[in-house]
Amino acid sequence: MTFVGERKPFVKQFLRRCIFLGLSRIAYVVALYIGAARHALTCALTFGHNRRMNTDLPQGADAPQHPFAALLPDTVITAVEQLGSFSDGRLLALNSYENRVYQVGMEDGPPLIAKFYRPERWTDDAILEEHAFTLTLAQQEIPVVAPLEIHGATLHHFDGFRFALFPRRGGRAPELQDPDTLNWLGRFLGRIHAQGATQPYQHRLTLDIDTYGRAPVDYLWTNDFIPPDLRDAWRTIVDLALDSIARAYERAGDVKLLRVHGDCHGGNVLWTDAGPHFVDFDDTCMAPAMQDLWMLLSGTRAEMTGQLDEVLSGYEDFADFNPRELHLTEALRTLRLLHYSAWLARRWNDPAFPAAFPWFNTQRYWQDRILELREQVALMDEPPLTWR
Repeated sequence: MTFVGERKPFVKQFLRRCIFLGLSRIAYVVALYIGAARHALTCALTFGHNRRMNTDLPQGADAPQHPFAALLPDTVITAVEQLGSFSDGRLLALNSYENRVYQVGMEDGPPLIAKFYRPERWTDDAILEEHAFTLTLAQQEIPVVAPLEIHGATLHHFDGFRFALFPRRGGRAPELQDPDTLNWLGRFLGRIHAQGATQPYQHRLTLDIDTYGRAPVDYLWTNDFIPPDLRDAWRTIVDLALDSIARAYERAGDVKLLRVHGDCHGGNVLWTDAGPHFVDFDDTCMAPAMQDLWMLLSGTRAEMTGQLDEVLSGYEDFADFNPRELHLTEALRTLRLLHYSAWLARRWNDPAFPAAFPWFNTQRYWQDRILELREQVALMDEPPLTWR
């Protein structure tokens, strides 16, 4: 996709878009070109295939005060077009909750992926560190989906929003039970971590017991998310879990922190016949290498041991692995569970979250979390997985 500085002639461009989009969308095109009121544009869109794009706002409701209330379809398209290339008007909302992500059809090339970052979640410096890391990985032919650099920048601003454009990449979920797949993933993670170890982040989070454990627990507790009749039981097991996590870190010793993907589960690895590519570095942070490895393991202890062998046999072709980090496997899993509950709680004023996670903050949800943490405390008391 080549972005240019000048737009095509108005009349020619207007007619092309009207013909392409059809009469049901002419109101949209007119509004876009003459700068009509946003409300008129939204009404026109309700008759086109974009009518479900702004699912944040119920029919007939006043605009809620949440970060993406003003991110309407015309905002998305205009943000992309102000970089110098025209959209063909097609928009597809993709599955994303922390940010808003859209596939945007383009007239002079394949669709692009536009990611609009959640306001106040990251600083510009933190986002740019993520971009710089992924661009470096891509330059080394490591299969990551890095942002496009347009007019010398990867992070763009429009109408109070920050966004980046990415090439569209398809794929399927990896077969994490397949030894060859695990070995392949291990090799690429070794290459990612070898680069990640060359320098630290300056503006991004360090994943540890404070940031992913105590801070989430404090948020849930002080904001009264735990049902009154479960507060004592939840607090007791959470304190036990935090103690077990601290002991796991003590057993692991002084492990090395490096730049990692941070959220390397199967959903963030897209597989093709040519192999994997890694997407969504939103949660990239400073953490032990094990943070990117444990999410590839599942099943019984014996099954996870076999999976670990395959991953690390590929990993060690490019990076050394400290086996003491195996003490952190269940501790990191427990931190993720605590962080996840607090993440949902912090986003509960965003209408997309109650709609997508209706089971959160129910009596049953917190009962299940108590049982889950009891299981994790027991697992953290067991010997770590073995390797070699």
